[in-house]
Amino acid sequence: MTVDDRRMARELGYVAVQRADADDRGRMLSLLIAPVLPHDAFSLVGSDPAIGLGFGSFSFWHGFPPGLVRALVRHRHEGTGPAETAVPGAAHVITVGDPFLPPADRRRAEVLAAHQAVSELRMLLCDEHGVWGVLALIRFEGGPPFDAQDARLAGLLAPALIGTVRQHVLAGPLLPAVAALPAGVITMGPDHRVRTVSPQAGAWLDLFRVHGRRIVPDWMPEVFLMALSLETRNPERPRNASVPLICSPPAVCGRWIVCQGQTLGDAGDVALVIEAPVGELVLPSFCAWYGITPRERDVIDELRSGAASQRIARRLDLSVHTVNDHLKAVFRKTGADGRDELIAALGH
Repeated sequence: MTVDDRRMARELGYVAVQRADADDRGRMLSLLIAPVLPHDAFSLVGSDPAIGLGFGSFSFWHGFPPGLVRALVRHRHEGTGPAETAVPGAAHVITVGDPFLPPADRRRAEVLAAHQAVSELRMLLCDEHGVWGVLALIRFEGGPPFDAQDARLAGLLAPALIGTVRQHVLAGPLLPAVAALPAGVITMGPDHRVRTVSPQAGAWLDLFRVHGRRIVPDWMPEVFLMALSLETRNPERPRNASVPLICSPPAVCGRWIVCQGQTLGDAGDVALVIEAPVGELVLPSFCAWYGITPRERDVIDELRSGAASQRIARRLDLSVHTVNDHLKAVFRKTGADGRDELIAALGH
């Protein structure tokens, strides 16, 4: 089988920018991929290239039983999941009952088998600019397992899927479409269940319903918070306050949202802080999604301090002409109508 990658990119991209219900959008994406890669369950998770593989920023789902999602999240975050490698266009297949699977894959196969799945195909969506997400497909009992041919076809879809994830983000509003809320706190117990939700955090969670549409499946908030609780406890996670657990773009619910996690003493609880990011916290993600170059980012950084072009030029050892060229490129990439709108987009 061949893949018409241009047509696939157009069709997937069209769905990605629609203001559809979460279930409808996941179903439509699944239907577009099914003729190339038949499957019973589909997920496409967009990850922030500035943060890395730690956690997704948004996702599309179809056909996944919530119990299987919970089990796979625990499997991954509790250190028993297979190591993911960022190899462009490389899909990884796990088949239940395969005697030649490495130990980590065998444990994952046990999770799949417990939920009547016979095979899983996973592919990191990555290119020279970073990792943009993960595609996961499941086949349940009664269907054939994924094979090497399926893995090859998945690799052919990778560029179109990367484009889909990016188009979804870039179709969102540049300026916040909803007002910033005070920071909210959610505490999670050692069992990764919610203990308390502050009123402010509850207001943030309510943003996942916009204009009557469900932005995520009904079961997702519970799994989302469980995963954040697990990731906060991950001893290998860098303890760097400038790198949040998640940085969600405005395409999800109308404005940039970050979540930070911190363990709380000896009780085993975790505090998750949800807030509107500004400046340094959002700039890396903003630049990654919009394709801002390192030099253009330097100019934006200076612009945030209120510096004029002449002053920026002196600080960065550039000509004024070059600074203005960088600004024009940033305005073109982001659609910002001048400096004030660009700064407002970053939360200032």
